[in-house]
Amino acid sequence: MHNGCLNIYKMARKKAGLTQEVASDLLYVSTRSIADYEAGKTTPPDDVVCNMVEVYGTPWLAYQHMKSSSELGRKYLPDIDFSDMARAVLRFQKEVSDLSDIDRKMVDIACDGEVDDGEVRDWQRVEKEVSDVVSAALTVIFCEKEKSAC
Repeated sequence: MHNGCLNIYKMARKKAGLTQEVASDLLYVSTRSIADYEAGKTTPPDDVVCNMVEVYGTPWLAYQHMKSSSELGRKYLPDIDFSDMARAVLRFQKEVSDLSDIDRKMVDIACDGEVDDGEVRDWQRVEKEVSDVVSAALTVIFCEKEKSAC
């Protein structure tokens, strides 16, 4: 999450229009637990977050939880810029276009099933562009549910 943003668990609950007390009843956890999750004192277990996603109707919370609560998520899941729908779609189109620009190079490298020494730099660019498309696609998927997070 960006600095200055609400905690992801608090943001999701507020978007669902629930108080901590009502959320705790629906999630079968204590109000104190909800408060601790939202204050960043403790990280909710995956099963509680799964219930939050369903009760709050916020699929983006699952992704953000994985991204922020585990070293694996922090290291390997691409960042998502929770922007408005228009910006998300424009960024996605730009990233797809960037990937199209290197399409021929990607096919040439992949034809023999291996990246030769002379192809390493080009393949690193392919990996970067694919990662950018994935990030932009996830932004499109989650953008409507995340208007005005900050």
